Amino acid sequence: MSSDESELPRAYGTPPLTANLRSTPEDFRVEEILGYEADGEGEHALLWVEKREANTDWVARELARYAGVSPMNVGYAGLKDRHAVTRQAFTVQLPGKADPDWSAFPHAEVKVLSSTRHKRKLKRGALRGNRFVLVLRDVQGDRSRAEQVLQAIAARGVPNYFGEQRFGREGGNVAQARAMFAGRRVDRDKRSILLSAARSHVFNCVLAARVERNAWDQPLEGEIWSLAGSRSWFGPEPFDDTLAARLAQGDIHPSGPLWGQGEPPTCAAAGELERGVAAQHADLAAGLAAARMDQERRPLRLLPKDLQWRWADQDALQLDFELPAGAYATVIVRELVL
Repeated sequence: MSSDESELPRAYGTPPLTANLRSTPEDFRVEEILGYEADGEGEHALLWVEKREANTDWVARELARYAGVSPMNVGYAGLKDRHAVTRQAFTVQLPGKADPDWSAFPHAEVKVLSSTRHKRKLKRGALRGNRFVLVLRDVQGDRSRAEQVLQAIAARGVPNYFGEQRFGREGGNVAQARAMFAGRRVDRDKRSILLSAARSHVFNCVLAARVERNAWDQPLEGEIWSLAGSRSWFGPEPFDDTLAARLAQGDIHPSGPLWGQGEPPTCAAAGELERGVAAQHADLAAGLAAARMDQERRPLRLLPKDLQWRWADQDALQLDFELPAGAYATVIVRELVL
């Protein structure tokens, strides 16, 4: 199974449309949803930043340079697309120092929209989700079927694949992970990226097998359940009316493995499928176990919140939706666009 997103099976068959995404950065807008307010005091400046065609890591380094602090003093909750217009939070630790004039930040592609004091450094993953506004242009195809697919996505969701961004240029991070597990030395930062790519690839392959069985949003025997909005999971246990109601309400989702040491907690059909996929990628599974990664879980189903759409022009379709942290907007689009 390739880590190329375009080759992963889709839930709703061949997409009804062709279109261009990211014709301009303004056609891909992302806004973080932290889910909490700034403390109003403390030694960290909590900044709300808008960037256009700028890398998150680069922005963090430039904020540190401008404030005269170490890059280690800057925190952010998540990496955001470069080829987009994004709004996200950063913290800059300024112990015993006043804020610099953020309005004079010397990069045209970055605007510091606001600054409030905060007690804690932002940590990776410390956000509720992201709000997206995407515009597809040069749209061609079957609009009637596109409406049906959009309605199905709103009701049923999509497979929660890791997006192509996870795998580097042309999916090369998986091959690099294999080389690392075979003995090639890499620096610490790169090692973390390659471990994530390896886990993501195994997860995507498990999910692809579940999509092919039409079981990505329905349980298999021996299922482990992910709690919505949480990293917690439970099971296996017999599927009953209570679990069925929670599944229908979006409170729980079937889950897949983020591979690591030890055995996955699934059993029966779900466990057999996961172990079979891991055996097909034995070098990745063994490498992740040797790296002492823990067995964790990720939902197989992604339910976009408040999905809305409108035909913005004769050949333009606008999509608005919210996704939880760690989910990819491109897996929504790929069900619509070939």
